[in-house]
Amino acid sequence: MDELLQTIGEKAAAALGGAVLDQTWAFGELTLTVEPTRNLDVLRFLRDDPAGQFVSIIDVSGVDYPEREKRFDVVYHLMSPKLNRRIAVKTATDEETPIASATAVYPGADWYEREIYDLFGVLFAGHHDLRRILTDYGFDGHPLRKDFPMTGFVEVRYDDQEKRVRYEPVRLNQEFRQFDFLSPWEGPPLPGDEKASGGQ
Repeated sequence: MDELLQTIGEKAAAALGGAVLDQTWAFGELTLTVEPTRNLDVLRFLRDDPAGQFVSIIDVSGVDYPEREKRFDVVYHLMSPKLNRRIAVKTATDEETPIASATAVYPGADWYEREIYDLFGVLFAGHHDLRRILTDYGFDGHPLRKDFPMTGFVEVRYDDQEKRVRYEPVRLNQEFRQFDFLSPWEGPPLPGDEKASGGQ
């Protein structure tokens, strides 16, 4: 546990009254779990506080927990060059409730949030250009959701005769993930089998 980060976390919790719900430690780094409607308050405090100066956003990631009511976690990873320390800010949301875009505090969150929108379907209120960034514009669904089919919904191929890309429903030419775990060898017992089975 890093005493400096612990002090910064406690200071944020005290200054922002109810915005910080929990503080956890993992691998020597502090994660602040924050109220979904107050994520910008926490990010702004960490950026502007003279003791922390977490002025660099390293990454924004998404996590899907489909069994929860608020199934998505959005995690902001921040860096303080002054302290040479990292801190994570985590908030939860569901499929319909947008969370405030961090681009108002960290303009560098722009493409990270677009990626999370594209792959998870998380909505960011106030994002100036929230559209897909990795999948095609007509793509159906969000491929990093745990309930997204592993085969997808359509397959893409280039038709050389028509000179264009074609989208067709996925067609599996063989059984998919149907494994027979029984022994494929059948026939008379081999010498030594009686030792394994304990028989005569």
